[in-house]
Amino acid sequence: MLEIHNLYKRYGKFKALDGLNLEISKGELFGFVGPNGAGKTTTMKIVSGLLSADSGEVFVDDIDAIRDRQALKKKIGYMPDFFGVYDNLKVIEYMEFYASIYGIEGKEAKKLCYDLMELVNLSDKAENYVDGLSRGMKQRLCLARSLVHNPELLILDEPASGLDPRARVEMKEILKNLSSMGKTILISSHILPELAEMCSSIGIIEHGKMVVKGTVQEIMNTMNSSNPLVIKVLDEQDLVIRLLKENPLVENISIKEGSISIGFRGGQREEAMLLQSLIASKVSIHSFSREEGNLESLFMQITEREDMSGGAENEN
Repeated sequence: MLEIHNLYKRYGKFKALDGLNLEISKGELFGFVGPNGAGKTTTMKIVSGLLSADSGEVFVDDIDAIRDRQALKKKIGYMPDFFGVYDNLKVIEYMEFYASIYGIEGKEAKKLCYDLMELVNLSDKAENYVDGLSRGMKQRLCLARSLVHNPELLILDEPASGLDPRARVEMKEILKNLSSMGKTILISSHILPELAEMCSSIGIIEHGKMVVKGTVQEIMNTMNSSNPLVIKVLDEQDLVIRLLKENPLVENISIKEGSISIGFRGGQREEAMLLQSLIASKVSIHSFSREEGNLESLFMQITEREDMSGGAENEN
């Protein structure tokens, strides 16, 4: 559905995108994660046809998004992080105005608009003025607006920004519903736990490059494999420590809260062999596992690593 190849964009001396590559399959709800200035909004604006790239390729459902912007408009719905609304219009008037832009008018427009307002839980606000809506309702209204022409790809830049917890939950459920209807959704957000709950996959961008991409579980499994091993034994702790020191793959042994934490450079097979050797030594193992992280700690781990490598490159 969405293919981005070697995308570059500079603002003066600042390199916003540095050879970005990304592919999103049809029907995915894809979470786009990155610190401020990483290139998320720039990417979304280029994909939406609102900004020109310096070089690279973008295809939306085989349409060249850079060279054929007219065809692109039929395929995408874009919701920016900051947007204006016509406060002096009623909600239904606002929706019908946008429907008219796409040549949809009369009874057809009214039915479509009410269907979309029902989809985003605003049908009971049809006769209310836009300026009387809460921020969460305005966000949902703008989402409904972006669906008027039935786009296949939705691009949502920080749709939960500034929302209270209840409004964020409502937005999350609407997006999950749209995904179940077959819409492909690219969503950026700083609220990482919510992305983990609703997205089929995520990508972390840093310094204009895609650092890591996959399902949340795949990324967590990869990153957790470098986390410390935590071993809890019922007795013979001194024996366990001696055995661990003899293993060349073990480093940084520490004891905290009754558990032994070790840096371990081996993979799953080596982990199994270590556990087997401890059991063979008649040690009573209570638990043996990698320390688990979460999406936020993963994000910090990845971006800190990229900051260090980026800093080293800048010094050279």
